[in-house]
This record gives sequence, C-alpha cells and structure tokens, in this order.
Amino acid sequence: MAFSLRMNGVQSTADRTVTAQEITDDNLQAHLLDGVSRSFALTIPQLPNPLWHIVSNAYLLCRIVDTIEDEVALTPEQKRAFCHEFIDVVKNGADAISFARRLAPLLSARTIPEEHELIRNVPRVIEITRRADPIQQEALTVCVETMAEGMPKFQAQNLRHGLAALSDLDEYCYYVAGCVGEMLTKLFCHYSPDIAKNEDELIKHAVSFGQGLQMTNILKDIWDDYDRGVCWLPREIFAERGFDLHELKPGQNSPQFREGLAELVSIAYQHLSNALRYTLLIPKEEIGIRYFCLWAIGMAVFTLRKINNNLNFSQSNRVKISRRSVKATILATRLAGKNNTLLTLLFRVAGRGLPRTKQQA
Repeated sequence: MAFSLRMNGVQSTADRTVTAQEITDDNLQAHLLDGVSRSFALTIPQLPNPLWHIVSNAYLLCRIVDTIEDEVALTPEQKRAFCHEFIDVVKNGADAISFARRLAPLLSARTIPEEHELIRNVPRVIEITRRADPIQQEALTVCVETMAEGMPKFQAQNLRHGLAALSDLDEYCYYVAGCVGEMLTKLFCHYSPDIAKNEDELIKHAVSFGQGLQMTNILKDIWDDYDRGVCWLPREIFAERGFDLHELKPGQNSPQFREGLAELVSIAYQHLSNALRYTLLIPKEEIGIRYFCLWAIGMAVFTLRKINNNLNFSQSNRVKISRRSVKATILATRLAGKNNTLLTLLFRVAGRGLPRTKQQA
C-alpha cells in the first residue's frame, strides 16, 4: 500500500516532512493492519499523518497482546509469561527478536496466518515504537502494560460458562479496550492543543467508548468464542431472567436467553452513546479524527441492530454488517461530520429499534 500525504481524501493538519524511513514503516504497518483488522485498516488512515503513524503502531502492539491471549495452544502460565515479557519489550526495548522467535513456533493453526506474520514482525513493530516521541511512547507503554497485566487474570478462570457478573465484563472490557480509549485520548491531546482543552471531558467518556466497541464484538462473536471454549457473557444478567449459561449452546432459542442478550445490546448502545459524546468534543476542524471515531461507532450500531434482529443467531456471519452498511456509514458521516446536531440525529436514527437502558429510556 503506497503511503501518501492525503489519505482517503483527508488532508493532514500537520505541516511536517515525512522521512523515507517513515514511508517504509507506514507501508509495513498498513500491510499488517490490513491483515489483522479490516475495520481499523479502514478507519486509522482517516487520521492526520502524525496520528496515523503512531495509532497504527499502537493498534499492532495491542493486537500482539490479543494474539497471545487468544492462542489456544498456550497454557495460562505461558500466556502470562509472554504478556509480562512483552511489557518489558515495549517499555525497555528488551530483545524483541528473541521474543518473536520463541513465540512464533508456539502459535497454532487456529491463529490466522496474518497474526503469525504479525508475530514474526514484532522486532520491526517495536523499532517503530522506539522511534516515537517520548510522550507517545509513554501512552503506548501504559496501555500495553494495562492490557498485558489485566487480560491474563481471566485466563486462569474457567470461561466456558461465562463471567460471574456484569462488573467482571466491565473489568475485562477495560483491559481489552477501555485502556485503549484512554491511550487514544492522550495521543489526540498531545497532537492538538485545541483537543487538549477538552481532555478532562474526553477522559470521562474514553473508557465507555472502548467498552461499547468491545461489547459489540463480544456479542457478535459469541459462537466463535464458544467454539474455543470461552464465553464472556455475564451469568447474572441471564440468571435474572431464568437462563443458566451452563446450558448455552449454538442455536439456543430460549426466550430468557434472548432477553438477556437484548439487555446486553442496550448496555452496549448506551456506551456507544457516550462514544458519540466523546466524538462531538473533538473540534470540527479535526475532521479526520472525527471520521476515525464516527466510522467505528456507526459500524458498531449497525452490528447491534443485526444482533437485535437475530437474537437466536448461531453464527457470527449472520450478524456481520454488509458493505452497504459500511458505505452508508461513511457517506452519512462525510456529509454530517462537522454538524453536531445532525450527527446526533443520525445516531438516533441508526439506533432506532434497539432496546434502551433505564438511563436512556
């Protein structure tokens, strides 16, 4: 993928010279992103160039931790050890080559080829991290450390029958995505003094933004997770409605199960409402950052709609949004990206029919 100063029609707001090394780095990061996340490969290039470069790197670092967590061939002890070692790799520039050489052969065929490639390229990814601005490096390090210390806490649990409580799901989502929202806020505020004026308010919504996206993914991937012996649903939500997650199985068509799932959809939608509030705090002139946020929110809302309309789905592809929905999200936000009133209206229209929490009702 060729690197250009104009990404998808969005001009960078920063006037700076791009080095040959950065072009090479960005080509690599764009290639790796396209392999491990089509969604972020679409949204990250909307950011102005200095942010595009560092956020790409940040996402790849987070994906490395995710790859360790999701690898079925690793024991909980191995996952914990590799996660702790990766913290040292990111924080202190420890031997990334040795880390990659020892981890790569342990990955199974259940891990996608693109993630195998990402692990092989850990040394290159870390080289890019270590060339970043010190403040940026600190933001990335804190995020990786939070993820890599928090996520293994859940690996020692028997997750076949879900988490105990909604608070456990909140905690897990923080380690996986909430801390990413905090990191992005730090990067955005470092990039722009105008954005930094709203830092306190942005931080208030940053964790919720991340949780809304993560909960949407969890709900979409229920049955993919089930196949690898994992369930992230909170048992208390379903027990309150008379359904025991020990009875969970594909094709589940219990009314009580559907009620519990609908409740989680409403909670995810509430978090996405906070994500919109977050986005509206970004100055209208920073349209690339707004697109980055709005496209993720829009795709998540359409996914929740698909889930809510198919609460008895048994395969993730049943609730995967269409290219038409993605294009509609992009078109609508391009037309309304600087109009807060219109964006709020579009969000409500997109979420029409979704269940609401008591706070939203």
